[in-house]
Amino acid sequence: MAVLVVGIILFLGVHLIRVVAPGFRQSMVERMGVSAWRGVYSVASILTLILLIYGFGIARTQTTVLYTPPQGMVHLTLLLMLLALICLTASLLPAGYIATKTKHPMVLSVKIWALAHLLVNGDSASVLLFAAFLAWGVVLRISLKRRERAGELTLRPFVSARYDLLAVIIGAVAWALILFKLHEWIIGVSPLAML
Repeated sequence: MAVLVVGIILFLGVHLIRVVAPGFRQSMVERMGVSAWRGVYSVASILTLILLIYGFGIARTQTTVLYTPPQGMVHLTLLLMLLALICLTASLLPAGYIATKTKHPMVLSVKIWALAHLLVNGDSASVLLFAAFLAWGVVLRISLKRRERAGELTLRPFVSARYDLLAVIIGAVAWALILFKLHEWIIGVSPLAML
């Protein structure tokens, strides 16, 4: 469990640099240049993600059950995951209504993903992982809202509703791929086995 905790702290810490140390990123950009900073940031993100995944793999073998989710939560989780993938897709496309109304669709997708997984996973490793990501999403959303009010952040302008349609289609296809094959292949657990 210790490796998981360290992985969570490092991964989410890297992704909270702008929140906890607002001037650090800017000073590093000025010292290294934008491209070099992005490279260092990307490498740190990948390495800490690998550590987090490794730690979760170890922790899953030593975990204890904190609660047993009700059977009906699986259906709700599957629906929430569809919404999370639509939001994630909307965050990667030019802005449609989904992106402009949710303001930060990628952060929202992480929060939905974390909540959905808390509904069906009651073991200590999963609760720790998904609760940490949910808390990270809440903290980041509050920070983004403050930056918007201060004029430090400008939201993406609406481009076209066709990107909403694309987000729904691509999100639904990704959801189906994850549901029917990828989740089991990557994580080792089929969501359909829980039905």
